[in-house]
Amino acid sequence: MSLQEESLKTRSPKMRDIFGSLVFDRRAMKEKLNPDAYEKLIAAIEGRQKLDAALADTVAMAMKDWALANGATYWAHWFHPLTELTAEKHLAFTIPSSDGSPIDVFRGNDLVQGEPDASSFPSGGRRSTFEARGYSAWDPSSPAFIVKTEKGGTLCIPTVFLSYDGTPLDLKTPLLRSLDALEARSLKLLKLFGQRGVRTVKMTVGAEQEYFLLDRPRAQQRPDIRYCGRTLIGAQPAKDQKLDHHYMGAVPSRVLAYMDDVATELAKLGVPVMTRHNEVARCQFEFAPLFSEANTACDQNQLMMETMRKLAHGHDLRLLFHEKPFADMNGSGKHINISLMDNEGRNLLKATSNHRRNVVFLTFLSALVLGVSEYHSLLQAGVATAGNMFRLGGHEAPPSIMSIYLGQALTELLKQLDKADLKIPDKDQLDIGLSKLPTLTPYDCDRNRTSPIAFTGDKFEFRAPGSSQSIALPVTLFASIWAWGIEQLTEMIESRSAKDAEPIDVALDAVKEAIKKGSFVLFEGDAYTKEWADEAKKRGLIEAVTTPEKIDLFLKPTNKKMLAELGVFKNEEVDMLHEIRMDSFERALEIEVSIMYDMLWEGILPAISKQLVLEKNSISALDGVDFPEGAPWKKYIKDLGVFKAELIADANKLAALKDKIGKLDARKKADALVKEAVPLMDAIRVKCDAAELVISADIWPYPIYRNLLSLSA
Repeated sequence: MSLQEESLKTRSPKMRDIFGSLVFDRRAMKEKLNPDAYEKLIAAIEGRQKLDAALADTVAMAMKDWALANGATYWAHWFHPLTELTAEKHLAFTIPSSDGSPIDVFRGNDLVQGEPDASSFPSGGRRSTFEARGYSAWDPSSPAFIVKTEKGGTLCIPTVFLSYDGTPLDLKTPLLRSLDALEARSLKLLKLFGQRGVRTVKMTVGAEQEYFLLDRPRAQQRPDIRYCGRTLIGAQPAKDQKLDHHYMGAVPSRVLAYMDDVATELAKLGVPVMTRHNEVARCQFEFAPLFSEANTACDQNQLMMETMRKLAHGHDLRLLFHEKPFADMNGSGKHINISLMDNEGRNLLKATSNHRRNVVFLTFLSALVLGVSEYHSLLQAGVATAGNMFRLGGHEAPPSIMSIYLGQALTELLKQLDKADLKIPDKDQLDIGLSKLPTLTPYDCDRNRTSPIAFTGDKFEFRAPGSSQSIALPVTLFASIWAWGIEQLTEMIESRSAKDAEPIDVALDAVKEAIKKGSFVLFEGDAYTKEWADEAKKRGLIEAVTTPEKIDLFLKPTNKKMLAELGVFKNEEVDMLHEIRMDSFERALEIEVSIMYDMLWEGILPAISKQLVLEKNSISALDGVDFPEGAPWKKYIKDLGVFKAELIADANKLAALKDKIGKLDARKKADALVKEAVPLMDAIRVKCDAAELVISADIWPYPIYRNLLSLSA
């Protein structure tokens, strides 16, 4: 019996009984720690006091006892290197004592700091192999968890990861810095508005995860899927997205069994899968979790992806996170929903009928508009990847041009702030409390799928990140840009405040100025059109065209200066990030060039030869039959010969290009891959796809789209 069949027959445990059972969360902390230690740990988590050695020992003992009771046999510092994946080195709890008897050991020092080998992790050439020392340091703000196996489990402790000289080699360190910068500036602005009781402001994040599922045995027959995560060739099937029937349709039973298992395992890890459904393309699906604090959300998205990978294999499925696995079909993104929440549970992006709170709402909203208008290129750099190069700009993915969609009511309100005689909308409104301002409808807008950043009522949705990306870097850049914008609004308000003036009374003037400066980033129309691209260029929103040029935007002096002043990235850390991401881009495309070359010689060219032999034998069987000049059969055979001749020539071009690219320095290599390799591979694909349509199915060497895009049992 297959795993999916067992899942259907076995009654799943109740989510409420298992939820968070493998997480050392506040519930577990309160149960395992004495009240004094618990309060001190919570204060450390919230940044109100330092974690001392004695408390670390107490927490480590409680965490160890909890982990052992839940079947863990090993522990590991779990971190996010710049590979955008996760890393861990397992250490045993149980070791022999001096007399040889077993003892369980896990001390405060083990919890707080580790020394994993850092020599093989990406560092942008900043360290040699002999400079191997790295440090991992516990991040108490994200809870530890246990990853179970059939015979035990591993206690995973979220940490930051640093080089021996303190340089971050991970994505969590800059993320935490950006969140601190955002919180500090948000608190200052709120105190200016008289909200001195607010102690914390946290960015909340919910990342929708799109993905494809294929039948594993079929998918594994394709080298491009196995090694590139996408198809490099493949003719369109007769039934793809034309009928629009897949989106939110009934989930196939095989996939539903997989989804149930994923949801169950994630529930144990404290990750609630709130929605699941069919996406637009065939064999494409989506999970969406509940909002959580940004740091935890980044960890949870990585946990979701790891859990999905692990369970897909058990269901005999091939999971694809690539942004564009199939040509001319919807790609997969990772829509990141972002808001700000204070410690009293108020969403700072939620409009209400309260006058003062709505001024605060408009101030925070305009701060992001101003920030994006100044640093839109940084967001563009943050989503520039090899996979996203093929996704952005079509089939529901927004273009890489960073614009903001606010919806009709907000857009009109912001346009009219300077007018003395304002027109008031007449329905579905919320009164924002000022006689001079129109009432506001926060949910009046359509869901403009072509906009990379859209206000959707009480949050911003950042739609440009790709499905394979870690959300840590996009969230870091978004938080940094917002922090900068909030700082600018705060300074505007302070400069306008007379001695006896209320900041709340002058805030709208600051909002007006911010919107006036940043209005060129606002766009309500169809961002797919050439007209918008032309207009965006005039507005200064297009500073780079190719993906390497977009990655170069990290190095823009104003971007580096802002990140350094906020304390998010030092200049040399931005340089390192740029080099690593450029290298990752190049490696991905170089692999694709090599795999296409192999597929040509190993599969496609031999298939054409087999078809030619078959046709020659067929003609021989009709010896004596006089075919007229230009007969379709003869033309067909001639076309096959032309296909083979041209593809051999193209394969030779690929080989020559591989050799040429291998001799170039990094930056020139990236340009050559984009400007020479990608067009050549596109041209080869056209010929391969045309050949696929006229070659016998039992001769064609690779599973075709029609068979790949089927999950029937």
